[in-house]
Amino acid sequence: MSTPADYIRAFMPERPVHPERAALVIIDMQYATGSRQGGLGRKLKADGSTVGDYRFDRIEQSVLPCTLRLRELFNRLQRPVLHVTLGAARADGADAPVHIRQLLVEFKNYVGSREHDILDELKPLPGEHVLRKTTIGAFASTNIDSLLRALGCEQLYMAGVSTNMCVETTAREAADRGYLVTLVEDACGTTHEDLHHVTLRNFQRLFGRVRSTDQALAEMQTTA
Repeated sequence: MSTPADYIRAFMPERPVHPERAALVIIDMQYATGSRQGGLGRKLKADGSTVGDYRFDRIEQSVLPCTLRLRELFNRLQRPVLHVTLGAARADGADAPVHIRQLLVEFKNYVGSREHDILDELKPLPGEHVLRKTTIGAFASTNIDSLLRALGCEQLYMAGVSTNMCVETTAREAADRGYLVTLVEDACGTTHEDLHHVTLRNFQRLFGRVRSTDQALAEMQTTA
């Protein structure tokens, strides 16, 4: 028995891809929560917990290599690459919202710390943009909207962590502002596999698109 079509997807218009209007947005690929050697990884190891194994395996085996492939193409096509980081300005996290302050303090995620740094493999290259947010979504606490519009970007390809948190929130914020947003499935990751898949399933119902890295690279090159 076939599964009935999801009625709500019928209301999402098809929009063509225009590489000359596209940007790559890389979310929170930092040592604090994006590396098993970082704050989250060390805490879980000290606690004897294996809950982060899927997360870090996926980052190392899929998210990081796929993001590098995406960045290489966007740079080759001379399209903007934006790195968005999460972190406080102060060690006490006083400039961050209350609901995430303890997390930032626990993982020492503040400006100037190693935990706040972007992974060495993805260290921003000359000409790439870096924006620091103190909120889950980038549009709430950075100038990402004005920057993207100044750069002439209306279409976003998004990668990073966590799929169901900072990636999804930023993607939804962008969709609500009229951007065509593509979540690059194998360039995103989170701690629980089921949360990753349900987030992607829900996002493509009405907010935007979901594509693999291979599909994203192909359409960017084919239509360039």
